[in-house]
Amino acid sequence: MSRSTLSADRTLIDRYQDFRTRRFLKHERTYARALPRWRTQGRRRAVVLALAGTFTVMFAVSLLCAFGIRWAPLLWLPACVVFFPLWITLQIVSSRQGDAPKAALDEYEVQQRNSARSIGLTVTQNLMLVPIGYLIIGSTITRNASGASTIDMAYAGGLMALTVLLIGGCMPAMILGWIRPDPDA
Repeated sequence: MSRSTLSADRTLIDRYQDFRTRRFLKHERTYARALPRWRTQGRRRAVVLALAGTFTVMFAVSLLCAFGIRWAPLLWLPACVVFFPLWITLQIVSSRQGDAPKAALDEYEVQQRNSARSIGLTVTQNLMLVPIGYLIIGSTITRNASGASTIDMAYAGGLMALTVLLIGGCMPAMILGWIRPDPDA
């Protein structure tokens, strides 16, 4: 077959997956030697626990906002300042296996990644019931109210939903960072 026939058979999704794999492998080569001391299972677990702590703070901030504490949203900024470096560190030391394209992984790694993603989706779906319930019940209670209470409720519900989405998005990398053994020397 000619090259034009082969490329015509490839769909947009196939071409995107090829691009994504090339980009992933390029980034993997770039960061393969970064943070070598943080690649041990113990250190990865410490990063995972610290991320869980930031999620706890974020959810606590959303609860403080729900109770109308005016200075509570300011606590979101320090949580983000801690979250982003931890998340980037976990991505580097776990070689971004949680969001790696299939072509960049072997069969065992694909199975682990898919299992972690499945758990992440389940966690997201179940935890999302909290902000949904809060907003449904809260809107029923404050149906005829206006002013600060409804604004606080909407803001707090948004922060709860954002926290849950961050947890769900980070969950595959957190699971893989937790369960993977130490890399070979």
